[in-house]
Parts: sequence; C-alpha cells; structure tokens
Amino acid sequence: MAIFGKSRRFRNLDGSEAPGTVVPAFRMLVVDSLAGRGRGVPRKASVPCVVPDLVAIATPPGTGEGARLTWIGHASWLVQIEGKSFLVDPVFGELALGPGGRNVPAGLRPEDLPSIDAVLISHNHYDHLDLPSVKSVDAPVIAGLGMASFLAKKGISASELDWWQSIDIGPVRVTFVPAQHYSRRGLTDVNETLWGGFILEGASACIYHSGDTGYFDGFREIGRRFPVIDAALLPIGAYEPSWFMRRQHMNPEEAARAYRDLGAGCFFAMHWGTFKLTYEPLDEPPVRLAAEWERLGLPASEKRVLAVGETADVWRYPND
Repeated sequence: MAIFGKSRRFRNLDGSEAPGTVVPAFRMLVVDSLAGRGRGVPRKASVPCVVPDLVAIATPPGTGEGARLTWIGHASWLVQIEGKSFLVDPVFGELALGPGGRNVPAGLRPEDLPSIDAVLISHNHYDHLDLPSVKSVDAPVIAGLGMASFLAKKGISASELDWWQSIDIGPVRVTFVPAQHYSRRGLTDVNETLWGGFILEGASACIYHSGDTGYFDGFREIGRRFPVIDAALLPIGAYEPSWFMRRQHMNPEEAARAYRDLGAGCFFAMHWGTFKLTYEPLDEPPVRLAAEWERLGLPASEKRVLAVGETADVWRYPND
C-alpha cells in the first residue's frame, strides 16, 4: 500500500520524499556544471542496434510458451506473454522535455507493433511517460495512483493501481510494485502520483520491470512475494553524480545487487544508451556491469544486454 506524508503526497517505503528539490538540482545543473563536472563527456556514443524481427513479434508466445522481450530503448519494452502484448514506458521519439535528442533511434516504431493489449506506465517523468507515444498506440493504460485523472485530461483512459494491487489482462496478471523514486511532471505536482514497477505473471514466465528506481530493500520484498521471477528488467544508467542520483537511480553495481536480492533467473539491462540524462558516458554502464558480474562470479548466461531493437525469448528457469 502506498505511503503518504502529511501533505498527502506519496513517499517511498523508507519514508523519503522527492530528491529533486531546488537546492540539489541547482547544485547539479549550475554549480557542478560551472566546476566542470561532466564536462568533456560526449553526448553521443556507439550503442548496438539491430533491425527488429517483425516476424517474431507479430505473434506473441501462446500459453506455456514463455515470454518474448524486445528492447525499444531506454526503459521502453515490448513484453509478450500468454498471447498478449504489453508496451512498458514507450518513448518512440525525442523527449518532450529535457535533453531532447536520442543517441539512437527507437528499436520499434508504432507502425511496427502488433495489437497492444495494454500500455504500462511506471511513473510520470518525461522519459517514461511520453504522451504522443502513448496516444499513437491506442490501447488501455495501466499506471499508479493519481495517474488516471491526469491522463484523462490528455484524452487517455487509464486504470490505476496502488502498490501490490493487480489487474488481470486475460491470462496475464499485472501487479504494480514499489520502487525507490518520485514523481513530478511540472513545478507544483511533486509526488502527487504514484511511481513503481510491474510484475507480469503468466503460466510459463514471470517478468519484472522495475521502472525508475534507486537501490532499496524493497527488492527483497518483491522477490519474497514473487519467488519465481524469470527475467528482471533493471536500469543500469543515469547514476552520476552519485551524491544526487543514487537515491533515485541505480549504478550497474547496485543493479547487480538488486538482481541477487530478487532471486531472478535472468538480468536484462535497460535505461542506458538512449538519452544523455546525467554525467557518465552513455556507453559506460554495460562495461561496469560486466566487470561487476565477473567480480561476483555470476554465470554469464544470466546477464543479457540486448541491442536496441533486439528480441529475446524467456522461459521458466530450470530451478523451478
């Protein structure tokens, strides 16, 4: 169940509020910039991209056939399971607000998509909720508390969930789960809508998309409530400067720790290489993830860093 502060605005499980207050934001955007932090880091980098397999995604896996995951870029995914197709945090173009230009184009365009059964929105930040992209799909929307009224004003119908609440889309159960983050769309609406991640459960696969999140103890609780997570889609980018970002975004080492807390079968990296949001080089996150994976002695087969546009099939992992 979501947690409120005295102002009736949402809080994280640990009681913390939005980290993006005026003073830290001013320090990052002005003071750090003037001091040269992040200066000289290119705004572009080489990130693997492939031509999407439109034949594969045209027909979702059926009952007992696992899940199919296609990385569109950043936190945008096409998740197909039990004959259903879901879009998570779709952004097909440039950001409506923020740094703008994409480093690489979206791995899929709206015209490439199969029929979409639901669009899942983790929170209202512009790099996760892009209104033109949502409208281009014309499918039901599922999001956190407070989002239905906001989206209704934009002509979009949505169902909203509290943390740990579920909705069934045919044979797929979609559950909204906590994340360590915050919400803000404008200057005065901080934490008025709820943020989180999603669990998609089918007969032969369970997929977790974390949304935007810092590292937090909630990963253990998610793993406890969902002891069979076959694939965890976890963010590995947008972590520098750490003094500001670590409360809302994970670095690659923290993402590996979250993966172990979840007890998931396979790690899929996301939230890197698409938009230049923070100070680290765009292509650094997977390098650091690979080094941490080796340091921890984790099986190489459990780590997947897809190319933008790439599709991977997921089945129930062998220990189940």
